[in-house]
Amino acid sequence: MAKTRSKNYQKKIGQVPGSIIYTGEKSSSKIFIEAIDYNKDQSTEKELETIEETFDYKYSDSVTWINLNGLSHVNDIEKLGTHFEIHPLVLEDIVNISQRPKIDEYDDYLFVVLKMLYYDKDEKIISEQVSFVLGKNYVLSFQEAEGDVFDVLRDRIRHAKGRIRSMKSDYLLYTLMDAIIDHYFSVIETLGDKIEDFESDIFLGNTDNTINKDIRDLKKEILRVRRAIFPLREVISRIEKYEGPLIQKKTKTYYRDIYDHLVQVSENIDIYREMIWSLMDMYMTTISNKMNEVMKVLTIMASIFIPLTFIAGIYGMNFEYIPELHYKYSYFILWGVMVAIFIGMIIYFKRKKWL
Repeated sequence: MAKTRSKNYQKKIGQVPGSIIYTGEKSSSKIFIEAIDYNKDQSTEKELETIEETFDYKYSDSVTWINLNGLSHVNDIEKLGTHFEIHPLVLEDIVNISQRPKIDEYDDYLFVVLKMLYYDKDEKIISEQVSFVLGKNYVLSFQEAEGDVFDVLRDRIRHAKGRIRSMKSDYLLYTLMDAIIDHYFSVIETLGDKIEDFESDIFLGNTDNTINKDIRDLKKEILRVRRAIFPLREVISRIEKYEGPLIQKKTKTYYRDIYDHLVQVSENIDIYREMIWSLMDMYMTTISNKMNEVMKVLTIMASIFIPLTFIAGIYGMNFEYIPELHYKYSYFILWGVMVAIFIGMIIYFKRKKWL
């Protein structure tokens, strides 16, 4: 992983600021562009063949959502940016997938970056960068590849569910961000289930040799989610304080709701971080307890055999004059003494609750 990451960063080294260089690995053989244009009375949805087909939407009186999948197509992204008068540094950030969630304010648009998180079929967490450009009557969204969490939103626009068709582009940006943030709850719920499963396995002793690695991997997942979520609180806070014409005052109430969701998610992440450390401590304590049990058994066995070994050693010496050797019942007496010592020590250990 580290080698791949370093190669991606090397793509940017020595380049002129504003150079549009894709730093990711996902590449689409064909760019996918969809345009959803709507107003209070109607909506249209199209899959566009070329980037030039998006140009007319800039001047539309209705609200337009243009969604582009395939950040590796930097030439098309540059054409789109040129027509919509997007700063080259913004285009550079769009295709640089290592961006921290942030918001940049420009005269005619806002630029927002955040991470879309989800689990794949192998229960591996995927973090995909999504960028938004909010204009007066449009929102441009940029994704690495096809597949997202916006299907419910598309359905709301098609069937005029809720208030989205009667609101402006700032509300569309809110709904897009809200869809991503709502999906965070699904991610942290899965994380919580994993932690509970590990906790139960450790407590019941149902662990194997991979448990230590599994806990470390889970810790990395939580840190990855935390890095994606925590900067978003600053992003929403800046949107609430924004005084420009692109965000209406009545829409800021909805952004405050997003902020509340982020606080809740962040609190859960902090709790899970503490639980992960507790899991590690619990696992180490379990190992220590098992080792103590083994040492306890070995110590008791050694303690029992020490006096028996002493007696056997005394009467096993090759001296000619050992008086007890000439008694008729010496052998049986010795066995009796040794058995009595054994039973006596067992009783003593049980009374001390060492057994």
